[in-house]
Amino acid sequence: MAGVDFAWGPAEISGNAVRDLAALCKMEMLPWDEWGRMTDAYQGKTGPDYDQLIDEVADVCAKDDPLALTSLFAREVLAVPHSMVG
Repeated sequence: MAGVDFAWGPAEISGNAVRDLAALCKMEMLPWDEWGRMTDAYQGKTGPDYDQLIDEVADVCAKDDPLALTSLFAREVLAVPHSMVG
């Protein structure tokens, strides 16, 4: 997308992984919605701990385990804030 330099690369992939987790937990968000540490990721302010969390998100999303999905999504860092739910 022209003029949107941050919408590419690892931060976009990690943001999509978190949005995928939300969707699998029946909370579909818009492609531009950000919460938790997504903004920090887009600004290059996350490190290996966030990468590890995103790896966990990807692993859980790839499995057919609803309990693991809801348990992971319940973590404050990944849950959609109530202010974003309409």
